[in-house]
Amino acid sequence: MFDFAAARRMMVDGQVRTADVTDQRIIGAMQELPRERFVPARNASLAYLDLDVAVTEGTPPRRLLKPMVLAKLVQAAEVGPQDRVLDLACATGYSSALLAKLAGTVTALEEDATLARHARENLAAVGAGNAQVVSGPLAGGWPAGAPYDVILVNGAAEVVPERLLRQLAEGGRLVAVVGRRPASKAVLHLASAGQASALPIFDAAAPALPGFAEPPQFVF
Repeated sequence: MFDFAAARRMMVDGQVRTADVTDQRIIGAMQELPRERFVPARNASLAYLDLDVAVTEGTPPRRLLKPMVLAKLVQAAEVGPQDRVLDLACATGYSSALLAKLAGTVTALEEDATLARHARENLAAVGAGNAQVVSGPLAGGWPAGAPYDVILVNGAAEVVPERLLRQLAEGGRLVAVVGRRPASKAVLHLASAGQASALPIFDAAAPALPGFAEPPQFVF
């Protein structure tokens, strides 16, 4: 029988701690959460590997961010216990469950109805009562719950839509993997005085999200 508890410890020790993740709240949450619950049963043995695990069968499939990238993005966002967080593209809810252990409230946005249903079931199962799942287009964010102290984008965006940045509170942080492979980077956006500045924080790759492609350029 597969030892998920041992795999969880190895993930944290071998992927998260070694990537300069020092926030003990994040480390503790990742040691506790059963990541295998958030992936299809056929992929359960892959849940703790250093990869983006597929959670749908589409082309391309939706995936969970690899543990190291997720942990470093969340650490860069400096999530506080009173923060209102938007978890954009929550998929099956693993990132939402992690954020729920750190934040005051979490709004988990998902446009795929099947994934949203799984996210609700999973969050209820792990007792994440401060997280709610909502459904809508990913690129539009969730204005009804704005402003947010933190927005986590679960995937790669060629460009971060301005409408997401406008949903940040003063001093709010948006973290995402921005750009195209192989030149993509994790970027921290900081909201101040109605503007958002962008700070590259580490090299990273992530699955592309639907609706976040750069608009085509017209050449004359």
